[in-house]
Amino acid sequence: MAKGPQSGQRQAAWEFFGAELKRRRENASLTQDALGALVFVSGGYIGQFEQAIRKPQLDVAIRIDEVLQTEGFFERTWRQLIDDKRYADYFTAAADLERLATKICEFESMVVPGLLQTSAYTRAIMRAGSPFTADELIEENVRSRADRAVILGCATRPTYWAVLHEAVLRLPVGGPTVMAAQLGHITQTAREHKVLVQVLPFAAGPYPSVGKMLRLMEFDDAPPTAYTEGVYSGNLLDDPAIVKRAQQDYDLIRAAALSPEASLALIESAAEDYKRCASTT
Repeated sequence: MAKGPQSGQRQAAWEFFGAELKRRRENASLTQDALGALVFVSGGYIGQFEQAIRKPQLDVAIRIDEVLQTEGFFERTWRQLIDDKRYADYFTAAADLERLATKICEFESMVVPGLLQTSAYTRAIMRAGSPFTADELIEENVRSRADRAVILGCATRPTYWAVLHEAVLRLPVGGPTVMAAQLGHITQTAREHKVLVQVLPFAAGPYPSVGKMLRLMEFDDAPPTAYTEGVYSGNLLDDPAIVKRAQQDYDLIRAAALSPEASLALIESAAEDYKRCASTT
């Protein structure tokens, strides 16, 4: 696959890291050798950090912050660029792009898209897939997914359009109480005009073969990309012909889906069903 926009963007971020390191080092009247001695690496390493040739270890970034008194700047930047273990390796690049996208269109066939998930729904999904994982790690992953959703509430939020297969509404993840709250969250977010949601009903029949999910992302200064997932794998696609085909598939799905208002009515009806079920258990 050709290099996607995230490759250049990540490199640019490392170049910014290096330029900022050089600026702050010079402001502190330190040579590369002097700073290197204070953070226990060679001056040559400092030079490579500044040129974005080599990436520092976390402990070095922390020591640089301490020496240059930068209030954790280099540690935070390092964690964003290198130590971001909040996501599976195959999804990290897509997560990077998500924060930069001006428009995101998604199709999900079985589960609520991550950006629309409640914490309780996320927790149930993760616990079902990782029954032996410690609660602390599950909670860390739940918080990470919730952090992603912040982009839908900010002033510069992307245009977000999701098409959910009706199966998403009917699969009782976490039980009726969790599902009622989850579907309520979707309709509330949509009625606040933060997102546009449609439902592809069972009655629509077969839909284009795009796997279990499809995400299309557009950017101000980079070509659009498509992202799909398989079992423990993800594919970030930026070949123009493939992205165009994926967009055509998405358009067919969207055309077969219920209107936004009819979709919200169906989601609200499903939420009421779950509430009734929860009240009788």
